[in-house]
Amino acid sequence: MYSSTFTFAKGQYDDEYHRLDQAIAEAVKSIPGYLGEEAWENPATGLISTVYYWESLEALHTLMHHPLHRQAKAQQARWLDGYQVVIAQIIKTYGDNRLRMPFAAQAPAPADGAS
Repeated sequence: MYSSTFTFAKGQYDDEYHRLDQAIAEAVKSIPGYLGEEAWENPATGLISTVYYWESLEALHTLMHHPLHRQAKAQQARWLDGYQVVIAQIIKTYGDNRLRMPFAAQAPAPADGAS
C-alpha cells in the first residue's frame, strides 16, 4: 500500500480552480486501486494536506498521468502559494480499531504482533 500526501499553501482560487478540483476529485475516486483519502489543515501555518491511499504504485501513477491532474499541475502557480508531494510506501499500520480509516481493509497486518 502507498500514500501520496499533497501539502499546499492556499493562493487565490477562481471558478476554473473549483471546476478542475471537483473534476479531479471525481476522477481520483474512479481509479482502480484508490483506497480513500484524508484532509488536514494546520491553522498555525495555513497549510492544507490531503493524504491519498493507494493499493499500488500503478494506481497512483494512473492519477499522476491523468489529463486533469496534468492540467492542474501545469497551472498550480495560478492558485497555490507553494506545494509539495510526498509519496510513501506503507509498511505497517496499527491501532485500537476505533477509528475508521479509509485504508483499513487493505492495511498490512502488524509484523511484530503490535496492535
